[in-house]
Amino acid sequence: MASEASSSHTNFYRFIRRWLANPLAHQHHLRRSTSGISTTNPRIIPRCPSSAQDWDRLRDKTMILDVEGGLLRSSSTFPYLMLVAIEAGSFLRGLILLFIYLVLCCIPLLPQEAKLKLMVMVSFFGLKTKKVARVARVTLPKHFLEDVGMEGLEALRGVKSVVGVSRVIPRVMVEPFLENYLGLDVVVGREVKMVRGFYVGLLENMISTEGNLELLAGLDEGAEMVGFGSSSGYSGHDHQQFFSRCKEAYMVTPEEKTKWSPLPKDQYPKPLIFHDGRLAFRPTPEATLAMFIWLPFSLPLTVFRTFIFVTLPYSISVAIGSITGVTTRVINSPVSNTTGQAKPNDQQPDHPKNPKGHLYVCNHRTLLDPIYIAAMLNKKVSAVTYSVSRLTEWISPIPTFRLTRDRDEDRRRMEKALQQGDLVVCPEGTTCREPYLLRFSPLSMELVDEVYLVALMNWSSMFYGNSTGRCKWLDSFYYFMNPRPVYDVEFMDKMSTRMVIDGKTCESKHVANIVQGEIGRVLGFECTKFTREKKYLVLAGNKGVVDAKQ
Repeated sequence: MASEASSSHTNFYRFIRRWLANPLAHQHHLRRSTSGISTTNPRIIPRCPSSAQDWDRLRDKTMILDVEGGLLRSSSTFPYLMLVAIEAGSFLRGLILLFIYLVLCCIPLLPQEAKLKLMVMVSFFGLKTKKVARVARVTLPKHFLEDVGMEGLEALRGVKSVVGVSRVIPRVMVEPFLENYLGLDVVVGREVKMVRGFYVGLLENMISTEGNLELLAGLDEGAEMVGFGSSSGYSGHDHQQFFSRCKEAYMVTPEEKTKWSPLPKDQYPKPLIFHDGRLAFRPTPEATLAMFIWLPFSLPLTVFRTFIFVTLPYSISVAIGSITGVTTRVINSPVSNTTGQAKPNDQQPDHPKNPKGHLYVCNHRTLLDPIYIAAMLNKKVSAVTYSVSRLTEWISPIPTFRLTRDRDEDRRRMEKALQQGDLVVCPEGTTCREPYLLRFSPLSMELVDEVYLVALMNWSSMFYGNSTGRCKWLDSFYYFMNPRPVYDVEFMDKMSTRMVIDGKTCESKHVANIVQGEIGRVLGFECTKFTREKKYLVLAGNKGVVDAKQ
């Protein structure tokens, strides 16, 4: 009797493992009969299409692309699920996901499919569909692009159309990237169940999804198809179902994929100008563990860093900040090394029409830009703000003047600020993380006869110090939570705003374009015509106005 009970328990355990690995395995014959799809195996070509002869063969064909096997260099889904857990959820959810992942690594007998479903459950359960969709649209594309293999993307060249098949990563996570940045025609993948706008967290089998079945049945009978994926994943039934319509399939080996090169940024199919999210690194298990170990130390450290910059004189706060890991580099400093005061050439304006103060024009990296300029000048300056929280203005160590987006009123406020002293203006109106400059507003060029240009650059290794979310008031704190935040401040030559070219006085908008070009040249950034409103419409779905009561 004991042996019979033990045998029953063993059989039940094996059944549960098989069901977790593929709960619809017993329905394989039903799927084939209902979809009417032949399961003829394609001719396997064990390499990546990389020669001119291969591209000639692929011309005018439809490619069935295995996203994980034929496009991405890494086979791990952990970084993308962690991004969803933290960016759409919270750091607590991310910590739970990391703990579950470490536990699963200690259970080698558990099928990979079961591990994936449990991790998806932890990442998605209870999240609003809108939050996950936003993360997939504005956060994940950056990390997917950094994981794309140059050889895999080259394989798509010349084909008539591409059908992306995501075997592992849920479709909601990968579809915006594939459609918006790679231009794929159709994306199919696994769905995560949702109820009334919230995710339940149950990951469906790909072939069991009704939409995928319709796609398989609806593919053009006359279209000549070719598959491209990885030999490591071809044994899966879902994989074979999608490749069954192909006459041949290129299968890259895992060994060959290890030699793939990352895609350079200048070869991105679509420039990555805007993206959002707090994490500035790829959250691999090792990097994520390091982040959670650092977090308890970073919280008191950021409070201390903020306190010294707000309360102490710049000469002291910069020195103490460097001891705590805050690196500040200044190029062409206008401050005398002996006296610590502004050099004589910068104290008096050359044009009597200028107001009392100097107008410093800089690109916009974080909310700390004017503070760093003031610290490098070693004197108080004012800054203009728009749509920042009252808390941000309250803790600012320099005076701020809130703009209204009314041109006449903003002009009056900026002139008033200049009458009181030096003023820092960021004509872009919003920050940009990537090496691009947004369009410069011409209003500041109309106030003075000359402007002082400042080029700014910063680096964050763990957290971004800017965002478009509802918690913008935390931007400066997140920046100081980095272990070693770095800021470069380069003072450039002053520039006249009353330029005459070909006998004609330049309009303010032309002067703004010239100023933008000069700062872009020094930084090596590309100038664009994108505006603040465009950025917020892309990332946040609004025009970038933050409630002043926040």
